[in-house]
Parts: sequence; structure tokens; C-alpha cells
Amino acid sequence: MPTRHRLLAVVVAVCWGLNFLAIDASLQHFPPFFLVALRFALIAVPTVLLVPVPQVPRKWLVGYGLGFGTFQFLFLYWGMAVGMPAGLSSLVLQASAPFTVVLASLFLRTRLTPRAGTGVLVAVIGLAVVGWQRLDGPAAFAPFVLVLAGALAWAVGNLCTAQAKAPNPLHLTLWMSVVPPLPMLALSLVVEGPRRIADSLTDWHSPDTVPALVGLAYTIVIGTLLGSGIWSWLMARHPAGTVAPFSMLVPVVGMSAAWVALGETVSRGEVAGAALVVGGVRVATRPPRPAVLTQPEPEPELRPSDPRPRAARAG
Repeated sequence: MPTRHRLLAVVVAVCWGLNFLAIDASLQHFPPFFLVALRFALIAVPTVLLVPVPQVPRKWLVGYGLGFGTFQFLFLYWGMAVGMPAGLSSLVLQASAPFTVVLASLFLRTRLTPRAGTGVLVAVIGLAVVGWQRLDGPAAFAPFVLVLAGALAWAVGNLCTAQAKAPNPLHLTLWMSVVPPLPMLALSLVVEGPRRIADSLTDWHSPDTVPALVGLAYTIVIGTLLGSGIWSWLMARHPAGTVAPFSMLVPVVGMSAAWVALGETVSRGEVAGAALVVGGVRVATRPPRPAVLTQPEPEPELRPSDPRPRAARAG
């Protein structure tokens, strides 16, 4: 994986890490299921009108939309709405990386190199250390499981993206956004109710309105269009197991930003776990060292035998 592609993957990690602050701000105003529908509907409408349909098999487009778009954010927003902190959410969601590696090896027969396996294992240990520090009491178990389910859905979306091999990954990302709005709106109407949806669209005087709208704009422009567009481009050009470990940098950004902006504390154990995550990503994504080519030693020169008799040679 070239260095410039690795830098792009890091840019995506920063965008997605800050995305959790934007989601937290939006959830202060909008109900979670409706927020998912609204987020993708605002992208889907201009996409259908202006963007050509990507030339990929429909099953991979729908699979990407359901995995990455619908179920990932359904469980993520749900988990955050019922108490999962933004920083911890950014951490748990990155379980998508080991999920992706395992699913790719099972269903795509992608070879897992010892180096990549070791790096993912180290990063997973780091995630476990941070998660252990933050999971305090049974009340946090349900939100944790919800966000973990979102991570599994993201991994499924990663595999669909890799299989789609879209000529234009940005078009694939945009058309992925066409899948979530209708099912999420239907779910919102059933679970959250029309009254709650209407209140979120008409109450513009509450102090959380402006931050919620700014957060929504960030998730659309930066989180989805920029971040997911670059991510899809990378997934189309490299094995899923090579790109996915970069997502484990997201909690480092997310938890740091949550500490600064939201006052979420970071313990020494969390810092140690974050360091393991970064180290694991570095090991998993470092290219193998090129083989050192050595010049072969010259063979000794063979002198032609002297055709004269032994006696003549001695004389």
C-alpha cells in the first residue's frame, strides 16, 4: 500500500474520529432513527437527480447500503442515544476492523499474513484495554452491544465495497445513501412516532438547534461524502484486510476530541490501550521489507586441460 494511500486512510480516521462529536450534537435535538434517515435522505435526493448509477452489481450496492449505511448507523445512533459516550463509541465501533479481517478470510478467502494477524491482535488488545476501563457497571452493557453490532454491520459493508470494485468509488458512496432513508424513516415512524419527528423539525428555538444542524452538516459533508468516498476508493484498490486496520486510529482521535470538547476523561489505562491500537495498526499495515539482492560470487575460472602427455608437461 503506497505511502500516499496510507496518508489518505489517516485523513479518513481523523474525519471519522471528529464525526462522533457531530453525531453527539445532532442527537441532542433529533431522535436517533429519524436522524439516520434525515442524514442519508439529504444526500440521496441530489444523488438520484444528478449522479450516474455506479456500474457495479446491484447486490453489492444494496449490501453496502444496508451494512455500512443502514445497520451501522442504526445501532450506533441508538447506542449513543441510550447512553454510550461519544469517545467510547468511537472506540467500540472500530471492532469493524478485526470483524472485516475475519469475514474476509472466511468468505473471500483473503490470506491473513502473520504480520497483519499480529498487528490486528495487538490493536484488539488495545481496544479491549480501553473498553475495560470505560465499561463500569451493567447499565453500560446494552449500549456497548448496540455499538458493537454497528461495527459488525460496518464490516459487512466493507466486504461489499471490496467486491463491488466500483470504477468511481464516490458514485458508489453517494448511491449507497439511497438505501437507508426509507427503511429508517419507516422504523422511526413506528418506534419514535410522528409527533416526535415533527417536534424535531419545528422546534428551532431550543439552544441545541444550531449545534445539531452543524453536526448534521458535518456528518453529511465530511463524514459521508469525504470520508466514505476516500474509504471506498481505498477499499476498491487494496485488500479489505489491508485498509480496515486504519479504522482503529479513529478512537484515538474520537476519544481525544471528546476529552477536549465534552470533558470525557481519559485514564492511564485508556492511554495505554490507545497506544496499543496505534502500534497494532502500524504493524498490520507496514509493507514487507524488500528482499536484499546480492551479487552471486563469480565461479572460479576453469582452465582448459593441456592436451600434451604428462611427461611432456613435466619436461
